[in-house]
Amino acid sequence: MKKIYYLLALLPLAFSACQKQPVVPLAAPLTKTADLTLTLAPADYQLLPSSAYPSTTLSFNSTTDADTYIPMILAAKESPRLNDKSTATVTYTLAAPSLKVADSLYSDVIYTVTSADYFAVTGNHYGDFSANDVLNFLTYKYPSPVANQLAVITYVLYTGTDNTVTNSFLYLNGSWIKIYQVTPAQYTLVGEGKYDQFTAADVSKLPGYFNFFLKNDITIADTAKAGDVDYVSYSYYASGNYQKVLALTYDGSNWGIMSTQATGSFLKTNGAWAAVLPVPTITHTITSADVTLIANSTVGTSGERSNLGKYGDFSNWPTADLDAAFILVLTTDYPNPVAGDNYNVVYLNYTGGADVPTTLTFQWSGTAWVAK
Repeated sequence: MKKIYYLLALLPLAFSACQKQPVVPLAAPLTKTADLTLTLAPADYQLLPSSAYPSTTLSFNSTTDADTYIPMILAAKESPRLNDKSTATVTYTLAAPSLKVADSLYSDVIYTVTSADYFAVTGNHYGDFSANDVLNFLTYKYPSPVANQLAVITYVLYTGTDNTVTNSFLYLNGSWIKIYQVTPAQYTLVGEGKYDQFTAADVSKLPGYFNFFLKNDITIADTAKAGDVDYVSYSYYASGNYQKVLALTYDGSNWGIMSTQATGSFLKTNGAWAAVLPVPTITHTITSADVTLIANSTVGTSGERSNLGKYGDFSNWPTADLDAAFILVLTTDYPNPVAGDNYNVVYLNYTGGADVPTTLTFQWSGTAWVAK
């Protein structure tokens, strides 16, 4: 009997050992190699960590920074299933740098006008300047200014009555101009009234602050028009007191940092995106000589060649025939092609009753032309 009990006890073990185990699905393989082309939208910059300045400025200060941050955006934005050798051509906003003043250490750029200065410029003893007098004073005080030199001048301004003012002036394009200066009241408005200066913690906020100041300053807002540029002088603390200048441009609605659109190239290698030098591109538009060359060749069908010779465009050519025709053109027109460069061939594709300029891209592998 004991043997029977042992045998019965072993049966569940034997049964369970024969059960099929749950099938754990394998990770989906990488199946797609993509050539992406995109322009970064505001939401794309915000894919970066909040500690990264482009997440709030929505632009990059340099191409080096773009090359650093855009791979992070691509990793967050694009499918991780993209194969290595996938590429991305990314257009982004490159902010113009803050205006580089000749010497922005505050103690070096400030000056208070003296009685002798007033007399030297005006020839009288009133002890004040008109708006034009102060510009003459700058020429007198700084006979050899350098480009983008900044001067913060305290003086008595006469506009019917005398008022002591402090204004910023910039030597720009060969002459002194009065520029916009942040006031104590404006520092207070944005919570920096204790010291009347900004710090590194404010850098990403400054364009927004200055946009608000300029839009709400009647002396600016009443005459601003799209394309205008204003230079804002402000106090900045970084292990010392500085006076800096930020150039802003008006788009018809808001003031913002002057910027340009730039484009970078990126490649996925070993699962990670990184910046690469863009592939040089040569654009070749099919000429009448090219049409004659193809029409007199053996590529495509006789009907295709006859139609091309008659009308000068490509109508219902299969892809394989187009590739053969354009490789013939490239072989003839570019006897010494550069391996790896892109050669864009622009041709007239007859479709929908009209000629549509269309582009196909080829590369020279070193031994043969390859359609991309």
